[in-house]
Order: sequence, then C-alpha cells, then structure tokens
Amino acid sequence: MSRLNRSERPYDIVLFGATGFVGTLTAQYLATRAPEGLRWAIAGRSEEKLQALRERLPGGAEVGVLRADVADPASLRALAGHARVVATTVGPYVTYGEELVAACAESGADYLDLTGEPEFVDRMYVRHDARARETGARLVHACGFDSVPHDLGVYFTVRQLPEGVPLRVDGFVTADATFSGGTFASALNQFARGRQMIAAARDRGRHEPRLVGRRASTPSGAPRYVGEVDSWALPLPTIDPQIVGRSARALERYGPDFRYRHYAAVRRLPIAMGGVAAVGALFAAAQLPPARRWLSDRLKPGDGPSAEKRAKSWFRIRFVGEGGGRKVFTEVAGGDPGYDETAKIFAEAALSLAFDDLPPTSGQVTTAVAMGDALTERLRRAGIVFRVARSR
Repeated sequence: MSRLNRSERPYDIVLFGATGFVGTLTAQYLATRAPEGLRWAIAGRSEEKLQALRERLPGGAEVGVLRADVADPASLRALAGHARVVATTVGPYVTYGEELVAACAESGADYLDLTGEPEFVDRMYVRHDARARETGARLVHACGFDSVPHDLGVYFTVRQLPEGVPLRVDGFVTADATFSGGTFASALNQFARGRQMIAAARDRGRHEPRLVGRRASTPSGAPRYVGEVDSWALPLPTIDPQIVGRSARALERYGPDFRYRHYAAVRRLPIAMGGVAAVGALFAAAQLPPARRWLSDRLKPGDGPSAEKRAKSWFRIRFVGEGGGRKVFTEVAGGDPGYDETAKIFAEAALSLAFDDLPPTSGQVTTAVAMGDALTERLRRAGIVFRVARSR
C-alpha cells in the first residue's frame, strides 16, 4: 500500500470518539490550529452528538461526520478506508480497541491512540504488527501524556549525549492535575488484569526479534532520595518506560548499552509514603469486582474537570542523562497533562503523521521512532517546553 494511494482517501485525519471529554478537546484543537486545507472528520456512534459537536467547532461546516461503532467491525473498516490517519480516544482499549487496530493495519491507514495499557499494546503487536508492515500502516500507541513527553524527553536527552557509548537516563515526573475518567478506568482495568498483562508480555517476547549487538533495559529501580532533583524518587508502574525501551531498541542513537529508569518525584517523605499506600490500596480494591465497580462509578470515562481547574494544572519531567564522560539535565514541561496537553499532543501527533516529512517506518512504532524530531518541534511551537537545564 503506497503513500500515494492513501493520499487519495477523502480525509487526512479521522478522530474517533470525538464526543468524549478528551475527544472534544482534541476536536477543538484541530479546528482552531489545523493547517489550511486539512480534510478531517469526527466519528463516533451517535450521529446526533457528532452533529452537535460540529456545530460548535470553528469552521465546523467543513468537518466531516462519520458514524462508527466498536460493536460494528464493518463500520470501523469503512472508517479506516476513508482516512490517511485514524486517531481514537475510545477506551479502555483492551476492551474496545482491537477491531479498529485491525482495520487500520489491513487498510494501511496510520493509527494513533491514548492507551496506557501494556497488555493492549503487546497484544496488538503480536496480532497486527506483521500485517501493518505489509500495508505500510504505522500503529502508534500511547500518544498522550502517556507516553509522548517521556518518550520524546528521553529522545531529546539522548541527543545531548555522545554517540556510540553506554548511556544512562533517569526520568522524574512531577504533576499537579486531575486525570481523566478514561485514564482511571484504564488503570483499574490493568490492576485487575495482572495475569493477563504478564501473559501478553511473555507472548510478545516470543514474537519480538532479539536485539543483537546492543542492549536496552528499563529496570524499575528502587525508592530513594535523589539530591540532583531534591526529591524522593518512587518507581512509577506506568507504560512509559516500556515505550522508552522500545524506542531505544529501534534507534541506534541510544547507544550500545542503554538504561532508563522512571520515577515519580515527591519532595516530602510522608507524602511519598502516602502515595505508595494509596496505589497499594487501589490495586487491592481492583481485585474485587464490587469494589472495582464502586470505584469506576466515582469517575467515569468522559468525565473531566472544569476549564478553570485545568488552567491551574501542570506537569514537569526532569531527566538526568549521562554517558561518555558527559552529564546533562533536561526538562519537559507543560500545562494540564490529563486533558489539555494530552489533546494538544494527540492532535499534533496526528498532524505530524499526516503532513510531516518523516523517516520510513511501518508496523507498531513509538512516537520517537515514527516522528521524533518533527513532533518535538511541533510540540515546542505549541507551547510544551523541551530544554537543557544544565550540563557538565
């Protein structure tokens, strides 16, 4: 499937799940920031809600409307056949996502999502990577706060270090924000599916080619105080280090022996201990179906905070990288990570796949591999900070 053939499709980008909370923010971003001549459409199962959203969008008369439902695979195949790039916000992805991945892999459409679910990503690799490579489709998961700032932040850090030497990078995440109902639902789902997640990772390991002549590892590390960031560092059990590790495996610029560790950075020890206890309690509750249902009802997918609350939210990720006798401190920072910045990142990633001059890739790839420099520059222009704080 050539890029030329895909350019003949009626839409450059189709946004599926556009009427949800993050979907609506993404649609608004595209409507206000998209380049002139963008051919795009919003998609979902309720045509009434889609029409109402289109009426609220600047220039909405030019936006297409496509009805599609995760319960109707034929509608997803039709959606994928109409688009060069499909961006979906419909999760939890392990429950609702596979049919659209399959449709994009089969039709050669590029695919992006907001998943933070390792099980889903691993299963999609095993089932659909090979077909996507045949058709030229790029399957790019975790294209929001999970995991673009971390993946591109490490990529940015590595580029400040010498080539051809062992490299070590640690990331320290700080945020003040309320995360989405979709993110909360995905986290609960992951905690409840530990055995399935481990099985999916092992299955991927049996199918994934071994790295020859190089090493790339992402150990969890241990809780510790880190004077370089003046914080207690707690290992973060998110998908982010897995994504970073896959970028490192794919790109030789990460050196012959690369290691990344991923932490939450907390200034005060009592708060750090409380955070560990809270995660442990949430994990325990997720194992019990009644408790899991009760928690799910507290914050449902599609729910989100007010614009005023989001305006006060922020994130900062500090990276410490070293290798070849050089040490560098970098930072990626922005506003509300769970909603506004996720919508911005997601929309810019879709635009990058649609329009930027990118390296030739296909199959399941990370943002650093598929869009590294181009997406980093897009996000900088959109207001997300990528900077070198200091080096020695």
